[in-house]
Amino acid sequence: MALCCVRTAGSFLGKCGNRRAGVNAVTSRLSRQVLSRPVCLSAALRKKNLAASGPEKFTEEYIKKQLEEFNVGKRYLANMMGEDPENFSQEDIDRSISYLFPSGLFEKKALPVMKHPDEIFPRQRAVNWGPDRRPFHFLFYTGKPSYYSLMHDTYDKILKLEKHEDLLKAKELFHLDTKNISLGTSRWLTKVEVEELLVEAISPQDYNRFIQLIERLLSMRHCAKEEEFVLRYRRQLEAQSTKQMVPPLETDDGGVAFSKAEGRRKTSTSSVVLRDCGSGRVTVNGHDYLQYFPVLQDREQLMFPLLFAGALGRFDLECTVTGGGRSSQAGALRLAVARALLSFLSEGDMETMRQGGYHFLSSFFYSNSVYFIHKSMFLTAFRLPVGRTFPLQSHAKPTGRLIIISYSID
Repeated sequence: MALCCVRTAGSFLGKCGNRRAGVNAVTSRLSRQVLSRPVCLSAALRKKNLAASGPEKFTEEYIKKQLEEFNVGKRYLANMMGEDPENFSQEDIDRSISYLFPSGLFEKKALPVMKHPDEIFPRQRAVNWGPDRRPFHFLFYTGKPSYYSLMHDTYDKILKLEKHEDLLKAKELFHLDTKNISLGTSRWLTKVEVEELLVEAISPQDYNRFIQLIERLLSMRHCAKEEEFVLRYRRQLEAQSTKQMVPPLETDDGGVAFSKAEGRRKTSTSSVVLRDCGSGRVTVNGHDYLQYFPVLQDREQLMFPLLFAGALGRFDLECTVTGGGRSSQAGALRLAVARALLSFLSEGDMETMRQGGYHFLSSFFYSNSVYFIHKSMFLTAFRLPVGRTFPLQSHAKPTGRLIIISYSID
């Protein structure tokens, strides 16, 4: 009997042990599943992790593979379009892509493209340290060695020009005429273009500091000694707008570029000569514009095209105006200045000035500000429509309503 009880207890404990082992196995499997379950992260946290890991690096083997695929795709595309693969340029590729994949999207980044890998994948900086892990550049630990090196070189050139001016003052030769840098139809490099040149990212504040520093160099009296350095950071604009008549750009005996234009406003007729490499001097009929236009509103209207184009202080203006009153003369000169300024602007800036009047035209009917609409229309001689006359009135301005109250006496 005792033996039977022992066997029964042993079998019971054995079953319990097997069940416990099974429970432990199931628990361990569940724990492994729970621990291996993927964790969903937010988009903001993912972007933060990507930003912390730095820019994506592309190896030379990857770039070579992409280049081979581009050449094969270029040959296939040329055969599809019936063109010679050997003479199939990038312009032909863009035209073929737009033909095969038409799209009505306005965002250029959303359109299909087929570009060379050098244009798709960003340039990467070479290793900046040697085998001993010592950096090559003395500004390496600033985080932006190329940018601060550029600022250092620019300021060094400013100091050299100041030293040269002090030397001329000591020799009493500072009053001699100097030659300014002719910028012509060029502009400063944009922030993206500067980043591509330096192969490092900079902030908008850093870009503004660089532009301010190099414009300080450009404003110095003997800046022509550093003309090659200044023009290195300017981009020449060759495209001209075909939608707007642009006055030809002429050159005087001293090699300074200038342009001429005319404008009309009401009964006023004006002509303007816009000279590059100037100091911002403005004359109207032989007088300074501060004396000719004592009202601030007229002076603002005259200088607004230059302010809009960011060219204040760059040009000298010789203005001539006849007929009309004070406001109409300022409007005629503003139109002439805007038209003369087209010779020094890019096609995009021309289109912006041309569309300025269109965008502000609709706001006139809401704000009913005559000066506001004339201030915005740069390239169009706008005329207000003649309003209708009202009964019993000699002009188009309406007066208060006439209310007739009748009384009845019972």
